[in-house]
Amino acid sequence: MLVQPYLFFNGRCEEALAFYKTALGAKVEMMMRFGESPEKPENPECVPSDPNKIMHASFRIGDTVVMGSDGMVSDKPEFKGFSLSLTVKDEAEAGKAFSALSQGGQVFQPLVKTFFSPSFGMLHDKFGVGWMIMATP
Repeated sequence: MLVQPYLFFNGRCEEALAFYKTALGAKVEMMMRFGESPEKPENPECVPSDPNKIMHASFRIGDTVVMGSDGMVSDKPEFKGFSLSLTVKDEAEAGKAFSALSQGGQVFQPLVKTFFSPSFGMLHDKFGVGWMIMATP
């Protein structure tokens, strides 16, 4: 069994991919636009009017594959009830990732020393995705 996050960016997927490449060194492994699909959709309401929007993408952050899409591009995406937890090797890497991800976002817990990590913090990035950054002890 495998559980992987699949994030719907409602029209901002390509921008998000570029952001995660810069902020975290993400590597895009696959990307297909709606206009490149070999099949016509059965439900046209699920397809954005712009065929250049991302139908499906998978990108790797470290050892993890995250998937994303523009989805139906109906309104602002809402990422509620979860956060992506990013564990890094040391405090310097935690600071670098935290600083990069928080650009244009909202910090909820600045990086602090805790009983479980020498550097832990929480934020929402500029797309609204929640992140918990933690350096290994």
